[in-house]
Amino acid sequence: MHISQHPAFTHLESCLEATNDPRGAHTMLRVDADDARLQLMHALTQHAYPTPPLFGATVSVKDLFDIAGQVTTAGSPSRNKCAPATQDAPALKRLKAAGAVTIGRTNMTEFAFSGIGINPHFGTPHNPADREVPRIPGGSSSGAAVSVGLGMADIGLGSDTGGSLRIPAALCGLVGFKSSQNAVPLAGAYPLASSLDTVGAITRDVNQAIAVHQVLSGQAVAHWAKPVSHLRLGIPSHVHLDDLDAGVGIAWENTLRTLRQAGITLVEVATPALADVLACQSSAPLVAVEAYAFHRNNLKAPGVTFDPRVKTRIETAANVSAADYWDLLSARKRLAVQLAPALQGVDAMISPTVPMVAPALADLAPGAAHEEAYLRVNRLLLRNPSTVNFLDGCAITIPCQEPGQLPVGLMLWQLHGHDSAILGIAKQLNDQAQ
Repeated sequence: MHISQHPAFTHLESCLEATNDPRGAHTMLRVDADDARLQLMHALTQHAYPTPPLFGATVSVKDLFDIAGQVTTAGSPSRNKCAPATQDAPALKRLKAAGAVTIGRTNMTEFAFSGIGINPHFGTPHNPADREVPRIPGGSSSGAAVSVGLGMADIGLGSDTGGSLRIPAALCGLVGFKSSQNAVPLAGAYPLASSLDTVGAITRDVNQAIAVHQVLSGQAVAHWAKPVSHLRLGIPSHVHLDDLDAGVGIAWENTLRTLRQAGITLVEVATPALADVLACQSSAPLVAVEAYAFHRNNLKAPGVTFDPRVKTRIETAANVSAADYWDLLSARKRLAVQLAPALQGVDAMISPTVPMVAPALADLAPGAAHEEAYLRVNRLLLRNPSTVNFLDGCAITIPCQEPGQLPVGLMLWQLHGHDSAILGIAKQLNDQAQ
């Protein structure tokens, strides 16, 4: 068999062809087709045994990761004239070493600072779950999710600071895993908020999520041995079940019924700490404080164009004092310690990933008439995922909607260090549903 007829080449060409799908407009900022073919050719000629764990898997790369020889713009034209990266980000190196092939860069919210996914500079990818109504993809890893949803890539490499993997994965009907912070190297990824940033991926299924996390983290995911009927899952008493729209509410109740029918024990867990997370950040969220510290000089630089919505939200932290910042960091530690005893009685917590299905893009497009709706939707999309980030937890979103309905995500989460358990439980639930 000629090397070009290898199934991995056929798959790569199929993915590259999908990048031309009109439904995927604004998804890829750059497609490196020839380089992808060379990467795969190199992998095939190495004849490595055993076969690398991600051999032939295609990867789209969120535009905040360094790729050697390319400029990392982080979704902003203000960085177009920056120097090209001299080497790949460590996360990218690990994927390539595991046999994966990168196909190009994906679009994102400017500087990763929104859960909606709109980019006024480079256009906004449309959610692939609805062929009739253009809907938001979720952010900030908007292109990562759409690239996976449309078959351009098997893996969407992205980041998650307040939900940037889980939000688009949930809205697009995919799987997104947010690890405990520092499980995956952050080097070579353009920062948003150093205390909260994590690196991870969007995939089509849980098994692929596990394989990717093992490569990115360098840690094996232990087999979850407890039978499904012995699982204890916690339902939060505060915040996460508020203001669910009809589609999410129906999917949530159906999911609870399915879990109970499988013999899983569901218990309400007292979680006032979740409300305290929101309260302590009501004037200026931690992400805004750290983003302002990073961007403050560029905000004032002449000729630098920001998405006005991103700029305004960053500037909310302009007057936060060092004492206020210290209080936020102290609150993170205090609230995680406060919540820990309540979570010891369950294997994992479950929540709707976000409280709504994807809104129509036209209702949130840039313009004064939509600003109030934009802020409300952005706040609601970020609410549940961002509490997990603030507490330095780990979480995965898996689809839970009924067939034919708009996507709804079920979030399984725990505090720091339970990554393997969360992935193992997600696999068990996924296998149970097959």
